[in-house]
Amino acid sequence: MRKLFLTFFYTGLSPFAPGTVGSIAAAAAGYFFLQYLPISTLTLFSILITLIAVKEIDKYEKEHNAHDPKEIVIDEVVGVWLAFVLSSSTLFQMVLSLIFFRIYDIWKPSIIGKVDREFKGGIGVMGDDIIAGVLAGISSALVYQIWSYLVAKGYLVI
Repeated sequence: MRKLFLTFFYTGLSPFAPGTVGSIAAAAAGYFFLQYLPISTLTLFSILITLIAVKEIDKYEKEHNAHDPKEIVIDEVVGVWLAFVLSSSTLFQMVLSLIFFRIYDIWKPSIIGKVDREFKGGIGVMGDDIIAGVLAGISSALVYQIWSYLVAKGYLVI
C-alpha cells in the first residue's frame, strides 16, 4: 500500500521522467476532482496527503537507504494540486500551472533548491514541491491576469 501511495498508483515507476509522468497523472486527477468537487476539497486532499506522505516517506527512505528516490511522486501530486488551488479557474490556467510547476521542480530556483538540499526525510521531499506548487500557482495566476488584460485592451487577438 505504501508503494501504491508514494508512487501515485505506480506512475512513479515510469522508466522515463517519473516526476513528469506523476505530475501529469496528478493534473489529470486534479482536473477530474475539480469537475465534481469544490476547490476546497482539493485543498483538504493536499493537506491530508502531505501529512500522511511525510511519515510514509520517512519510512520508505529508511527501508531503501536513499533520499528522495525517483519513484516517489506523491510530492509532485501535492505540488500540482496546490498550484491548481491557487490559480485554476480554467483549463488554460491548469496547463500553465503544470508547466510552471515542472519548471520550478526541475530547476529548483532560490528557496526551492535550498529546501531540497538542506531538509532531509519526508519534510525535505515534500517541502520543495509544496513551495514549487505555490509559486507555480502564483505564476500561473499572474500570467493569466496579464494575458487577460492584454486581450481585453486589444493588444492580443485570439
